[in-house]
Amino acid sequence: MERDIFPPLGQKLISEISTKDVLAALRIVEARQAYESAHRIKTIIGQIFTFALISEIPGVTGNPAAGLGKVLKQPAKKSMAAILDPVKLGRLLVDIDGYAGSHIVRSALKLAPMLIVRPGELRHAKWKDVDLERGVWNIPIEDMKHTLKEKARRKGQVHTVPLARQAVEVLTDLFPFTSRSEYVFPGRAASRVISENTVTQALRTMGYDGGTMTWHGFRATARTMLHETLGFSPDAIEAQLGHRVPDRLGDAYNRSKHLDERKRMMQVWADYLDELRRA
Repeated sequence: MERDIFPPLGQKLISEISTKDVLAALRIVEARQAYESAHRIKTIIGQIFTFALISEIPGVTGNPAAGLGKVLKQPAKKSMAAILDPVKLGRLLVDIDGYAGSHIVRSALKLAPMLIVRPGELRHAKWKDVDLERGVWNIPIEDMKHTLKEKARRKGQVHTVPLARQAVEVLTDLFPFTSRSEYVFPGRAASRVISENTVTQALRTMGYDGGTMTWHGFRATARTMLHETLGFSPDAIEAQLGHRVPDRLGDAYNRSKHLDERKRMMQVWADYLDELRRA
Protein backbone atom coordinates (compact mmCIF):
# COMPACT_ATOMS: atom_id res chain seq x y z
CA MET A 1 0.00 0.00 0.00
CA GLU A 2 2.79 2.42 0.89
CA ARG A 3 4.66 1.70 -2.33
CA ASP A 4 1.84 1.33 -4.83
CA ILE A 5 -1.35 2.96 -3.55
CA PHE A 6 -0.53 5.82 -1.21
CA PRO A 7 1.47 7.76 -3.86
CA PRO A 8 -1.42 8.02 -6.38
CA LEU A 9 -4.35 7.95 -3.92
CA GLY A 10 -3.00 8.88 -0.50
CA GLN A 11 -3.77 12.61 -0.79
CA LYS A 12 -7.43 12.04 -1.68
CA LEU A 13 -10.28 11.85 0.81
CA ILE A 14 -11.59 8.29 0.87
CA SER A 15 -15.00 9.63 -0.16
CA GLU A 16 -13.44 11.12 -3.30
CA ILE A 17 -11.83 7.92 -4.60
CA SER A 18 -13.64 6.48 -7.60
CA THR A 19 -13.48 3.17 -9.41
CA LYS A 20 -11.54 4.94 -12.15
CA ASP A 21 -8.96 6.11 -9.59
CA VAL A 22 -8.49 2.63 -8.12
CA LEU A 23 -8.18 1.03 -11.55
CA ALA A 24 -5.61 3.60 -12.65
CA ALA A 25 -3.50 2.86 -9.57
CA LEU A 26 -3.77 -0.88 -10.17
CA ARG A 27 -2.75 -0.46 -13.80
CA ILE A 28 0.53 1.03 -12.58
CA VAL A 29 1.14 -2.19 -10.63
CA GLU A 30 0.23 -4.24 -13.70
CA ALA A 31 2.71 -2.23 -15.78
CA ARG A 32 5.57 -3.98 -14.01
CA GLN A 33 3.81 -7.32 -14.64
CA ALA A 34 3.05 -7.82 -10.94
CA TYR A 35 -0.37 -9.23 -11.76
CA GLU A 36 -0.76 -11.26 -8.57
CA SER A 37 0.16 -8.21 -6.48
CA ALA A 38 -2.44 -6.14 -8.32
CA HIS A 39 -5.15 -8.62 -7.33
CA ARG A 40 -3.97 -8.73 -3.71
CA ILE A 41 -3.93 -4.92 -3.53
CA LYS A 42 -7.41 -4.77 -5.05
CA THR A 43 -8.63 -7.07 -2.30
CA ILE A 44 -7.05 -4.91 0.42
CA ILE A 45 -8.62 -1.76 -1.02
CA GLY A 46 -11.97 -3.52 -1.06
CA GLN A 47 -11.55 -4.45 2.61
CA ILE A 48 -10.75 -0.83 3.46
CA PHE A 49 -13.92 0.41 1.79
CA THR A 50 -16.01 -2.32 3.40
CA PHE A 51 -14.71 -1.18 6.79
CA ALA A 52 -15.46 2.44 5.85
CA LEU A 53 -19.03 1.53 4.93
CA ILE A 54 -19.58 -0.41 8.15
CA SER A 55 -18.04 2.46 10.13
CA GLU A 56 -20.34 4.93 8.31
CA ILE A 57 -17.48 7.17 7.18
CA PRO A 58 -19.12 10.31 5.74
CA GLY A 59 -19.34 10.33 1.94
CA VAL A 60 -18.50 6.65 1.43
CA THR A 61 -21.43 5.11 -0.38
CA GLY A 62 -19.87 2.11 -2.11
CA ASN A 63 -16.80 0.02 -2.82
CA PRO A 64 -14.93 1.32 -5.90
CA ALA A 65 -12.77 -1.83 -5.98
CA ALA A 66 -15.78 -4.12 -6.42
CA GLY A 67 -15.73 -5.99 -9.69
CA LEU A 68 -12.25 -4.86 -10.73
CA GLY A 69 -10.91 -8.41 -10.47
CA LYS A 70 -12.67 -9.14 -13.75
CA VAL A 71 -10.80 -6.42 -15.67
CA LEU A 72 -7.37 -6.94 -14.16
CA LYS A 73 -4.91 -9.20 -15.94
CA GLN A 74 -4.90 -12.68 -14.47
CA PRO A 75 -1.62 -14.03 -13.05
CA ALA A 76 -0.27 -17.09 -14.79
CA LYS A 77 -1.17 -20.24 -12.90
CA LYS A 78 1.89 -21.95 -11.51
CA SER A 79 1.84 -25.67 -12.12
CA MET A 80 3.59 -27.81 -9.57
CA ALA A 81 6.16 -30.08 -11.23
CA ALA A 82 5.14 -33.72 -11.01
CA ILE A 83 6.44 -37.05 -12.28
CA LEU A 84 3.85 -38.79 -14.46
CA ASP A 85 6.05 -41.55 -15.90
CA PRO A 86 5.65 -44.84 -13.96
CA VAL A 87 9.30 -45.82 -14.40
CA LYS A 88 10.56 -42.46 -13.11
CA LEU A 89 8.07 -42.57 -10.25
CA GLY A 90 9.31 -46.04 -9.27
CA ARG A 91 12.89 -44.73 -9.27
CA LEU A 92 11.85 -41.86 -6.98
CA LEU A 93 10.18 -44.28 -4.58
CA VAL A 94 13.37 -46.35 -4.41
CA ASP A 95 15.37 -43.19 -3.77
CA ILE A 96 13.01 -42.25 -0.94
CA ASP A 97 13.49 -45.65 0.66
CA GLY A 98 17.24 -45.07 0.53
CA TYR A 99 17.14 -41.48 1.76
CA ALA A 100 19.94 -41.03 4.28
CA GLY A 101 18.38 -38.17 6.20
CA SER A 102 16.31 -38.22 9.38
CA HIS A 103 13.75 -40.95 10.01
CA ILE A 104 11.02 -38.32 10.41
CA VAL A 105 11.69 -36.75 7.03
CA ARG A 106 12.01 -40.14 5.32
CA SER A 107 8.64 -41.15 6.79
CA ALA A 108 7.05 -37.96 5.49
CA LEU A 109 8.54 -38.65 2.06
CA LYS A 110 7.13 -42.19 2.10
CA LEU A 111 3.64 -41.02 3.04
CA ALA A 112 3.47 -38.06 0.66
CA PRO A 113 2.87 -40.15 -2.50
CA MET A 114 0.61 -42.60 -0.65
CA LEU A 115 -1.76 -40.22 1.13
CA ILE A 116 -1.80 -37.39 -1.48
CA VAL A 117 -2.90 -34.79 1.06
CA ARG A 118 -1.61 -31.23 0.88
CA PRO A 119 1.91 -30.69 2.23
CA GLY A 120 0.64 -28.47 5.03
CA GLU A 121 -1.94 -31.04 6.07
CA LEU A 122 0.65 -33.80 6.27
CA ARG A 123 3.18 -31.64 8.13
CA HIS A 124 0.59 -30.62 10.73
CA ALA A 125 -0.84 -34.11 11.25
CA LYS A 126 -1.58 -34.85 14.93
CA TRP A 127 -1.43 -38.24 16.55
CA LYS A 128 -4.82 -37.71 18.19
CA ASP A 129 -6.43 -37.61 14.75
CA VAL A 130 -4.78 -40.84 13.55
CA ASP A 131 -6.47 -44.17 14.28
CA LEU A 132 -3.97 -46.88 13.38
CA GLU A 133 -6.29 -49.71 14.40
CA ARG A 134 -9.08 -48.59 12.09
CA GLY A 135 -6.68 -47.34 9.44
CA VAL A 136 -8.02 -43.80 9.14
CA TRP A 137 -6.77 -40.28 9.64
CA ASN A 138 -9.52 -37.77 10.36
CA ILE A 139 -8.31 -34.26 9.56
CA PRO A 140 -10.38 -31.53 11.27
CA ILE A 141 -11.80 -29.12 8.72
CA GLU A 142 -10.17 -26.30 10.66
CA ASP A 143 -6.76 -27.77 9.74
CA MET A 144 -7.47 -27.90 6.00
CA LYS A 145 -7.04 -25.38 3.21
CA HIS A 146 -10.48 -23.79 3.15
CA THR A 147 -11.80 -20.26 3.47
CA LEU A 148 -12.65 -19.03 6.96
CA LYS A 149 -16.30 -18.94 5.91
CA GLU A 150 -16.19 -22.56 4.77
CA LYS A 151 -14.40 -23.64 7.96
CA ALA A 152 -17.06 -21.91 10.05
CA ARG A 153 -19.87 -23.52 8.05
CA ARG A 154 -18.35 -27.00 8.40
CA LYS A 155 -17.10 -26.63 11.97
CA GLY A 156 -16.80 -29.99 13.69
CA GLN A 157 -16.55 -31.97 10.46
CA VAL A 158 -13.52 -33.98 9.38
CA HIS A 159 -11.92 -35.04 6.13
CA THR A 160 -11.35 -38.78 6.37
CA VAL A 161 -8.15 -40.09 4.81
CA PRO A 162 -8.17 -43.90 4.49
CA LEU A 163 -4.80 -45.37 5.42
CA ALA A 164 -3.60 -48.26 3.31
CA ARG A 165 -1.79 -51.11 5.04
CA GLN A 166 1.56 -49.66 3.92
CA ALA A 167 0.71 -46.24 5.37
CA VAL A 168 -0.24 -47.81 8.70
CA GLU A 169 3.13 -49.62 8.72
CA VAL A 170 5.04 -46.36 8.18
CA LEU A 171 3.10 -44.58 10.92
CA THR A 172 3.40 -47.50 13.33
CA ASP A 173 7.16 -47.51 12.80
CA LEU A 174 7.32 -43.74 13.33
CA PHE A 175 5.16 -43.67 16.48
CA PRO A 176 7.92 -44.53 18.99
CA PHE A 177 10.07 -41.71 17.62
CA THR A 178 7.55 -38.85 17.72
CA SER A 179 4.66 -39.85 19.99
CA ARG A 180 5.97 -37.58 22.78
CA SER A 181 4.93 -34.67 20.55
CA GLU A 182 1.33 -33.96 19.58
CA TYR A 183 2.57 -33.83 15.98
CA VAL A 184 3.34 -36.82 13.81
CA PHE A 185 6.20 -34.88 12.18
CA PRO A 186 7.66 -32.57 14.83
CA GLY A 187 10.50 -30.24 13.99
CA ARG A 188 13.60 -29.68 16.09
CA ALA A 189 11.31 -28.29 18.75
CA ALA A 190 8.57 -30.80 19.62
CA SER A 191 6.01 -27.99 19.70
CA ARG A 192 6.58 -27.21 16.03
CA VAL A 193 6.37 -29.23 12.81
CA ILE A 194 8.90 -29.83 10.08
CA SER A 195 8.95 -27.11 7.46
CA GLU A 196 7.86 -27.62 3.88
CA ASN A 197 11.38 -26.65 2.85
CA THR A 198 12.75 -29.60 4.86
CA VAL A 199 11.04 -32.12 2.58
CA THR A 200 11.68 -30.02 -0.52
CA GLN A 201 15.37 -29.94 0.32
CA ALA A 202 15.33 -33.72 0.78
CA LEU A 203 13.99 -34.08 -2.77
CA ARG A 204 16.74 -31.76 -4.00
CA THR A 205 19.36 -33.80 -2.12
CA MET A 206 18.17 -36.90 -3.94
CA GLY A 207 18.59 -35.11 -7.27
CA TYR A 208 15.03 -33.93 -8.01
CA ASP A 209 15.02 -30.23 -8.83
CA GLY A 210 11.99 -27.93 -8.78
CA GLY A 211 11.33 -28.49 -12.46
CA THR A 212 11.15 -32.27 -12.01
CA MET A 213 9.23 -32.92 -8.80
CA THR A 214 7.72 -30.94 -5.94
CA TRP A 215 6.11 -32.12 -2.73
CA HIS A 216 2.75 -30.79 -3.95
CA GLY A 217 3.39 -32.61 -7.23
CA PHE A 218 2.60 -35.96 -5.58
CA ARG A 219 -1.06 -34.92 -5.70
CA ALA A 220 -0.92 -34.28 -9.43
CA THR A 221 0.88 -37.58 -9.95
CA ALA A 222 -1.80 -39.50 -8.07
CA ARG A 223 -4.69 -37.64 -9.68
CA THR A 224 -3.43 -38.55 -13.16
CA MET A 225 -2.44 -42.16 -12.52
CA LEU A 226 -5.44 -43.06 -10.38
CA HIS A 227 -7.74 -42.06 -13.22
CA GLU A 228 -5.80 -42.85 -16.38
CA THR A 229 -3.92 -45.97 -15.23
CA LEU A 230 -6.04 -47.46 -12.45
CA GLY A 231 -9.46 -46.33 -13.69
CA PHE A 232 -10.90 -44.74 -10.56
CA SER A 233 -13.67 -42.16 -10.90
CA PRO A 234 -12.74 -38.47 -10.96
CA ASP A 235 -15.27 -37.77 -8.18
CA ALA A 236 -13.63 -40.26 -5.82
CA ILE A 237 -10.19 -38.87 -6.64
CA GLU A 238 -11.28 -35.27 -6.10
CA ALA A 239 -12.95 -36.23 -2.82
CA GLN A 240 -9.72 -37.90 -1.69
CA LEU A 241 -7.77 -34.76 -2.60
CA GLY A 242 -10.10 -32.76 -0.37
CA HIS A 243 -11.63 -30.81 -3.25
CA ARG A 244 -15.25 -29.76 -3.60
CA VAL A 245 -17.28 -32.56 -5.16
CA PRO A 246 -20.84 -31.38 -5.98
CA ASP A 247 -23.42 -33.94 -4.92
CA ARG A 248 -26.17 -34.77 -7.37
CA LEU A 249 -28.71 -33.84 -4.66
CA GLY A 250 -27.10 -30.46 -4.07
CA ASP A 251 -24.95 -31.19 -1.01
CA ALA A 252 -21.45 -30.19 -2.03
CA TYR A 253 -19.87 -31.82 1.00
CA ASN A 254 -21.29 -35.25 1.60
CA ARG A 255 -18.74 -36.65 4.03
CA SER A 256 -19.58 -40.28 3.40
CA LYS A 257 -19.76 -39.97 -0.36
CA HIS A 258 -17.19 -42.13 -2.14
CA LEU A 259 -15.66 -43.23 1.19
CA ASP A 260 -15.95 -46.96 0.48
CA GLU A 261 -14.48 -46.44 -2.98
CA ARG A 262 -11.73 -44.24 -1.56
CA LYS A 263 -10.75 -46.92 0.97
CA ARG A 264 -10.37 -49.42 -1.84
CA MET A 265 -8.68 -46.83 -4.06
CA MET A 266 -6.01 -45.93 -1.49
CA GLN A 267 -5.08 -49.57 -0.95
CA VAL A 268 -4.91 -50.22 -4.69
CA TRP A 269 -2.79 -47.07 -5.06
CA ALA A 270 -0.36 -48.14 -2.32
CA ASP A 271 -0.08 -51.60 -3.88
CA TYR A 272 0.57 -50.00 -7.28
CA LEU A 273 3.35 -47.86 -5.80
CA ASP A 274 4.91 -51.04 -4.39
CA GLU A 275 4.81 -52.58 -7.87
CA LEU A 276 6.57 -49.55 -9.36
CA ARG A 277 9.16 -49.70 -6.59
CA ARG A 278 9.95 -53.34 -7.40
CA ALA A 279 9.92 -52.90 -11.19
